[in-house]
Amino acid sequence: MWNDPERAQETMRQLARVREEVQSWGGLNRRLAEALELTDLGDEGLRAEMELEAEAIRAEVERRELAALLSGPYDRDNAFLSIHAGAGGTDSQDWASMLQRMYLRWAEERGYKAEILDQAEGEEAGLKSVTMSVNGENAYGYLRAEKGVHRLVRLSPFDSAHRRHTSFALVEAYPEVERDDEIKINPADLRIDTFRSAGAGGQNVQKNETAIRITHVPTGIVVTCQNERSQTQNRENAMRVLRARLLDLRRQEQEEERARLKGEHVKAEWGSQIRSYVLHPYQLVKDHRTGFESSNTTAVLNGAIDGFIEAYLRSSIASRA
Repeated sequence: MWNDPERAQETMRQLARVREEVQSWGGLNRRLAEALELTDLGDEGLRAEMELEAEAIRAEVERRELAALLSGPYDRDNAFLSIHAGAGGTDSQDWASMLQRMYLRWAEERGYKAEILDQAEGEEAGLKSVTMSVNGENAYGYLRAEKGVHRLVRLSPFDSAHRRHTSFALVEAYPEVERDDEIKINPADLRIDTFRSAGAGGQNVQKNETAIRITHVPTGIVVTCQNERSQTQNRENAMRVLRARLLDLRRQEQEEERARLKGEHVKAEWGSQIRSYVLHPYQLVKDHRTGFESSNTTAVLNGAIDGFIEAYLRSSIASRA
């Protein structure tokens, strides 16, 4: 501990996290015991109050039950979220920006801090791609449920004939790597380019080359960051994202190797969509992995996606059992 300050800090963070969890469970246990004691008194005057308390305790237990599903090694960590417009032209770029708004609203509702690290604007509207950091307890554990292709069906606002269009966007989530010893990066493996930060239509936001593009030559992974006004900050953010993507690549390779040894089929492609958002001719959002659906498309696109996340977490736990 004394000879390794970084490891000491990580150990203290884990200790504080466990201590807080134990104390919170102890508080809930005391709250339940007090409610049972008051109920045993049989005082009808307390009935309405105890019903409200019982409902509050039930909601808290359900929230904790969901958190208990986050048992992965990085589920409690911060996350990076990337959205890439797919097939569909301007409609798909607009769809990517709608997804960005949805996740920003979701993060805000949960009290998470979300920050845009890099984004490429579409030629006419929307976004070609965007990468953001989402900081908060269990951020990656929740957002890993969103990885995959998201499909939108609607009447296109960019079609003069107002015909129905189908758009696609890819969502990627990575855990933020806090300790450098988890992923070793050889500086000789990096190609680093600088360029001017650009806004919509290619307009230069700054005259100086503050934007950073880092290419990890052995894997071909390319990361860009340009939202900060400092080249140093953009470089630090790009390295954070690169470490997260390399960690995710290693995890995928390990999962594929385990699946190969078990004789399971492993898909290497994007795969079919995980969720469809239909706005016309009817209103429905459906997750194809779990069957969970909602007809309140407005609420979902405003960030109400916890039901989909919980259904995915429960199904993933069941599939491992």
